[in-house]
Amino acid sequence: MFFSVVPPPYKILISAKLSTTVDRSVQGGNMGYFPDFSIETWTLIVISITLIAVYGYAPYGFFKKLGIPGPKPLPFIGTFLGLSKGIHNFDTDCFQKYGKIWGTYDGRQPVLAIMDTALIKLVLVKECYTVFTNRRDIGLNGPLSDALSIVEDEQWKRIRSVLSPSFTSGRLKEMYTIMLQHSSSLIKFLQKKEVDEVIEIKEVFGPYSMDVVTSTAFSVDIDSINNPSDPFVLNIKRMIKFNFLNPWVVLVVLFPFLRGILEKMDVSVFPTEVVDFFYNSLRSIKSERNKDEHKQNRVDFMQLMVDSQISENKTENTSPQKGLMDHEILSQSMLFIFAGYETSSTTLCFTAYNLATHPEIQKTLQDKIDEAFPEKCRPTYEALMEMEYLDMVVNESMRLYPIGSRLERISKASVEVNGVTIPKGTVVMVPLYTLHRDPDSWPEPEAFKPERFSKENKDNIDPYAFLPFGVGPRNCIGMRFAILMMKLALVEILQHFSFATCKETEIPMELGSDGFLSPKNPIKLKLKPRESVADSTST
Repeated sequence: MFFSVVPPPYKILISAKLSTTVDRSVQGGNMGYFPDFSIETWTLIVISITLIAVYGYAPYGFFKKLGIPGPKPLPFIGTFLGLSKGIHNFDTDCFQKYGKIWGTYDGRQPVLAIMDTALIKLVLVKECYTVFTNRRDIGLNGPLSDALSIVEDEQWKRIRSVLSPSFTSGRLKEMYTIMLQHSSSLIKFLQKKEVDEVIEIKEVFGPYSMDVVTSTAFSVDIDSINNPSDPFVLNIKRMIKFNFLNPWVVLVVLFPFLRGILEKMDVSVFPTEVVDFFYNSLRSIKSERNKDEHKQNRVDFMQLMVDSQISENKTENTSPQKGLMDHEILSQSMLFIFAGYETSSTTLCFTAYNLATHPEIQKTLQDKIDEAFPEKCRPTYEALMEMEYLDMVVNESMRLYPIGSRLERISKASVEVNGVTIPKGTVVMVPLYTLHRDPDSWPEPEAFKPERFSKENKDNIDPYAFLPFGVGPRNCIGMRFAILMMKLALVEILQHFSFATCKETEIPMELGSDGFLSPKNPIKLKLKPRESVADSTST
């Protein structure tokens, strides 16, 4: 159409020019399709393409050589995109297709999944100190790089040894009095609610967990249940919105050589302003603690760490063999807030949901509570810890919904365990959600059946098939604290209310695909007052 508007003499001229161009291309030998580069340039291009292809494909023969099955990896990304549908779904799909051992790739990183309980015991317990001491660390942790959950080897041992005395039975009994104050505030708050009010249950258990954690750890009373806009609450909610497909995480997983560069640039997977808020707040609390003349009367988490730092500084100025350095104290405090808030509050939400959808189990638990604490009296520490049916309910809820979907350790050396070769640098992973629903260990695995954990049946449970807090030297250090806090809240609430479903309750519940195991949508329930409710505030 273009040539039809050109006068005839110019048609001949244009045609002649096109013909000349084509002739020159033919004479040059490239037909106009390739740039006119030198042989050296073409050689460099071919070598570069080859190296990129090798980088993209080379790691993915790892499990094939070991004879371990698994999903087919894609160049550069491995099987990482499979996590986008949720870690729990991805792991369950792999288990159903490949059995109890399979291999995947997070980018170039080989990840060996194990569900054989003998192998789990060997990795997490027997060989913990020798080969499988450390968790995987992708970096970009910012100031939290010296937190207990991240540090390695001797630094981990030193920090763990300082923190362990915080969670003895004696310490927990001292903290229990503080917990009772906050469970009382929780009941008062709930009694102000309308009878038929639909409650987003995380807005009940989240503030309770935050108040217990901050008061027992730092002797700071936030009263977040009555102050939902408190900066501590708002910032912790931002902190927990962690996504494994965060762009920085994806970049480091696919191109691990970028980690050092990004860390030099102070890039972190955690929101900088949130981390700064908590570190500044904790630094202020610690500074006041150092000035406090009556600090010896405190029994909280912060004081234990401050005391360890003081005693260490009195001996020498070098890196401590015992005790904590200043920044380490702040990092453990931050970790305690983060882990204590999210794991406990979400587990309580799942438990409330299970009780609401199984009213007969809830009624049995309430009967046991009424028997242990007649006339709605406040629960004592000793009696609370002896409640077998409460244990059964909490354990079964954690079996169905373990907040941490996976346990991971990285191999420090090449080893052969139970006939399985694990090369150095391999991430060994236990898929908890899937392990807890393995029909070989759990008949009717999808059903909520607390009787699984009764004294009569407990001996039939493989201890390495139920690991909500991990196991071995590197298990969750705050396990007993978390269980105590959750049990107290459940008992006090069930003395006065019953959890009930409503039209806003999602049944069945859909799980989210981000970070920790949690509901995709908030759990909504009603709290129905029980008859003849006594005053919960009497002590």
